[in-house]
Amino acid sequence: MKKIGLFGGSFNPIHVGHVALAQAALKACGLDEVWLMVSPQNPLKRNMALLDDQLRLEMVQKALEGVKGVKASDYEMHLPKPSYTWHTLQALQKDYPDHRFTLLIGGDNWAHFQRWYHWQDILRTSDVAVYPREGYAGTFSAPLVNVSSSEIRRRVRAGESIVGLVPECIVPQVERYYGRG
Repeated sequence: MKKIGLFGGSFNPIHVGHVALAQAALKACGLDEVWLMVSPQNPLKRNMALLDDQLRLEMVQKALEGVKGVKASDYEMHLPKPSYTWHTLQALQKDYPDHRFTLLIGGDNWAHFQRWYHWQDILRTSDVAVYPREGYAGTFSAPLVNVSSSEIRRRVRAGESIVGLVPECIVPQVERYYGRG
């Protein structure tokens, strides 16, 4: 049975913290792969302006080139919106019966996990691994990278450098796409 970590998010845009967390989870949780599930719409963040799904997916794919064991996934983009983790897990378990899925979430999300749709069913049917966030503990060790997608978008709009905050190979795309407005 293949052990897969599911790291969901809007990745609006992906940054070095996302990559570092995925790599840490791969090792700490004994996973065969980590899939970065590019979400089309987070039900808890409905008012957030997202870059086009395909553009975000392409940046995640490019950012992960050469990153062993970590893959970009568009799986949620083919499911009904909004994107609920419970629906994603049900569909994945049906499509990949030979895989065991571990949901990777931040300590901040874990603190509010009872707000998630079918959270009890998620805990009943899947493993959950919690990575630390500022002010929140985790169930496995991971680097606390002090970077956020919203800060990256703000810096691009302000004409400030984002070098070192996003994988170098996608700096031009991030500056172009997020500098539009």
